Amino acid sequence: MNLFDPISGTPVILTVDDDTTTRQMIRRNLRTEGYKIIEASTGDQCLELYPQVKPDIILLDAIMPKMDGFECCRQLRVLIENPFVSPVLMITGLDDETSVDRAFSAGAADFVTKPIHWPVLLQRVKRLIQQCRLYQELEAANQELARLAREDSLTGTANRRYMNEYLEKEWERSTNNQQSLGAILCDIDFFKSYNDVYGHLAGDFCLQQVSEAMQGCLQAHKHLLARYGGEEFVILLPEINAVDIVKVAEAVRSTVNDLEIPHKLSAISHHITLSFGAAVMIAQADKSPLALLAAADQALYQAKSAGRNQVVFANT
Repeated sequence: MNLFDPISGTPVILTVDDDTTTRQMIRRNLRTEGYKIIEASTGDQCLELYPQVKPDIILLDAIMPKMDGFECCRQLRVLIENPFVSPVLMITGLDDETSVDRAFSAGAADFVTKPIHWPVLLQRVKRLIQQCRLYQELEAANQELARLAREDSLTGTANRRYMNEYLEKEWERSTNNQQSLGAILCDIDFFKSYNDVYGHLAGDFCLQQVSEAMQGCLQAHKHLLARYGGEEFVILLPEINAVDIVKVAEAVRSTVNDLEIPHKLSAISHHITLSFGAAVMIAQADKSPLALLAAADQALYQAKSAGRNQVVFANT
């Protein structure tokens, strides 16, 4: 159970001290500020609780039996890695430079000394929580920017730029591992006519329906679906053979057919259909990954020439 409340945004503080009275005083003072307090009495208990609690900050007593606060802090920083996540505020009765140095060397973000001056503690807790929240907001904004940079805004699939980057990386990885890489290029048949009859808003909705159906046929963790341009999509499939890539393409083709999206100007059907070109290559350092796309594109051309609504595999 994650004790952080994402709805109210109530800051969660994990306080670690072997002294019951000190924990009670910390709890009483911090609760008046609206914080949620989770308590641990040992370093081991702190390390056990952390993955469940994932607090905004940790108040950690330096002097405890068995595992002291310095060692607990070191293990926490290894566990958390990011110094801006769950910063540690060390509480120590040792007001000397050596102890302060030890606290910072262990990964503490700040410290206060005992006896605790409560206004100072509250101010430092507030500052660390603000820093933690600002970092979280920045991380969320960066992740959203990264998503927008790699995603096609209409269909939610990968965009062409991200597909090119992914293709280069997968080609290099496949080359190093002497593995195959497959590509499927597919095109919505007579899509220009569809837009002419039903309008571009309907065309956009059609693209969304088709891409969603295609994605449902793929393994999200392994296959990449990208909008290649207009009504054309590409699927990249690492470690695949000729038989399986044709099976994937046929599954996608059948699924889109089953949508039965009306298309009265289609020359081959009463509903939306797709044509597919598939290719598989063993990645090699002296070849370009663009050769894979070119082979799939040639197969797609053959599928269109042969009547559309079918899969053609390129013999490479």
